[in-house]
Amino acid sequence: MRIGLIGIQLLAVAMSAPTSRETPVGARALDAPAERVSINDNRRPAGQLHDGRLALRLVARVATWYPDGDDAPGAPMQAFAEEGRAPSIPGPMIRVKAGTDVAITLRNAIPGTTLVVHGLASRPLTTSAADEGITLAFGETRTATFRLDAPGTYYYWGTTMGRTVAERTKEDAQLTGAIIVDPADAPPPNDRVFVIGIWTDTAGHVLMARKRLLAVINGRSWPHTERLTYSLGDTVRWRVINASADAHPMHLHGFYYRVDSRGDGLGDTVYAPDAREQAFTTLLMPGTTMSMTWSPERAGNWLFHCHLPAHFSRRGPLGTAEATATHAHGTMNHALEGMGGLVMGVSIRGSTGAPVAVPDESRRRQMRLVIRPNPNGSPAAPHFEYVLDQGSAATADSADRPAPAIVLTRGQPVSITVVNTLAEPTTVHWHGIELESYYDGVGGFSGSAKQLAPVIEAGDSFVARFTPPRNGTFIYHTHVAEQRQQPAGLAGPIIVVDTAERYDSSTNLTVVASSPRVIIDSNGKIVRFAWLNGSASPAPFDLKVGERYRLRLINMTVVNPGLRFELSREGELEHWRPLAKDAIELPAARRVPGVARQPVSIGETADVEFAPDRPGDRELRAMLVNGSVVATIHVHVRSNPESP
Repeated sequence: MRIGLIGIQLLAVAMSAPTSRETPVGARALDAPAERVSINDNRRPAGQLHDGRLALRLVARVATWYPDGDDAPGAPMQAFAEEGRAPSIPGPMIRVKAGTDVAITLRNAIPGTTLVVHGLASRPLTTSAADEGITLAFGETRTATFRLDAPGTYYYWGTTMGRTVAERTKEDAQLTGAIIVDPADAPPPNDRVFVIGIWTDTAGHVLMARKRLLAVINGRSWPHTERLTYSLGDTVRWRVINASADAHPMHLHGFYYRVDSRGDGLGDTVYAPDAREQAFTTLLMPGTTMSMTWSPERAGNWLFHCHLPAHFSRRGPLGTAEATATHAHGTMNHALEGMGGLVMGVSIRGSTGAPVAVPDESRRRQMRLVIRPNPNGSPAAPHFEYVLDQGSAATADSADRPAPAIVLTRGQPVSITVVNTLAEPTTVHWHGIELESYYDGVGGFSGSAKQLAPVIEAGDSFVARFTPPRNGTFIYHTHVAEQRQQPAGLAGPIIVVDTAERYDSSTNLTVVASSPRVIIDSNGKIVRFAWLNGSASPAPFDLKVGERYRLRLINMTVVNPGLRFELSREGELEHWRPLAKDAIELPAARRVPGVARQPVSIGETADVEFAPDRPGDRELRAMLVNGSVVATIHVHVRSNPESP
């Protein structure tokens, strides 16, 4: 519980941070030194370990960083270094067994600054006040001694601008290193450590338009991030540290992963086996961590990325606004030319050795999904739409048309022919569906070296074939030019049930939060956030007393990672029962009625059950975590003459 509260507090601090803090008194542009920053893959522990005591000498200095590759432009950046070695981003990793005493000598070699370093303290820490930080004037050296007793995923971080973790921007933002404490009575796990960083103009939750946005994992931006290779059946263990000032909903294509622990840099909560969440997307608030485990069951290429489009879209060198992304028209390799930032590529090799099961084609359901422009759009502000053609003629719709729900039967093979009638390429990603890599929807990447899936060119089509293995609420959406095509309307729900023909849309209420064309005012503030079900004035829900309704909540906005849904009557929150997260039914201990408040991050789905016990009007609101209402669906509940 403490983790969630701290995340909300960090977000509140970031949203209230005055922009004047972006240029503190005495700040100056950094000179570009000849020394290069090394990229730290967090495989080698730093320091010298002897007789249960780790000794490490750290120095903070300025070197030139090349996050877009060794031959791309570089920029001067503050970074930590192990004395005698090149500065690195992330900083040197501290990794020890529980019960280790640590002695770290710190030196500030950043001219004209006062450096404050946090996190070099015993674990666990009960409050942030227990980590006062170590302050060093330029040229000063100090020593920190502490003991690491609690296994977990932690980090240390520095600032020369008097910032919190949730406020660090510009040259201040890469002063971070991992601290990993392994159990004392077990060999170190075969895992990987990934540190997320952001170099930008403002903290993410200030919601200002940005001229620079460079997002990195272990010091590099896609397509220069490390490529990971595993074999079928491997147990994959990752630790992810969000040391940036932005929130990141982290999405794994094609597979579920298990969240084993969460932390906030102070402590780390390891979940009991029956409380470990299965997810295809998990939100990491600024300054938080998670450890995760998954096992690949299908070969091919897959992505692990932040689902906030601004964090995985291609930008200019060093995250500048000058677009180097692909043009809207013409053939492209979307993965290499249209994506950047917080993305990692994962290649799964091998074969099960068992014969491939060929579905009975007579059972395969045939569907057509037409992607077309809407005449209410324009080239600068397009409106696109999905039309599900199942044999009936498609009709013209207004620009406020929600994407249709694709309702599928669990275990029944389906063939969906995606027809692109736009004047630009697109694809469809079947978000959360467990399927073969070739059909995953990332043009130029999905599949394998022998066969890569293309983008769907203008006027062309692509057939996606899969068999949904589980019931639940999923998403389909574009995976090309996401910041242009997704707000234009290309995101919708997938519902998988036992029998699609018996699906009752009157008691299954789908709520999709999406972003309209984002509007930025004269001060650079983002002023439009979300629509619900494709409209600023969505159709109301009409319910009956005594009936049970399954609300399927989906966040596919482009700027609201911290969205939450609330259902209220006359200003008081109703009660509902959580049912599922990312199409995984919750354990019985969590399926208990509670106040009608449910956070849903970008790329997440959540199912809740609502059973109204009296007539009257309600409001289903989508809100930011600071309480701002961004969209509302009116809910009318009437008496049910059939209920007792």
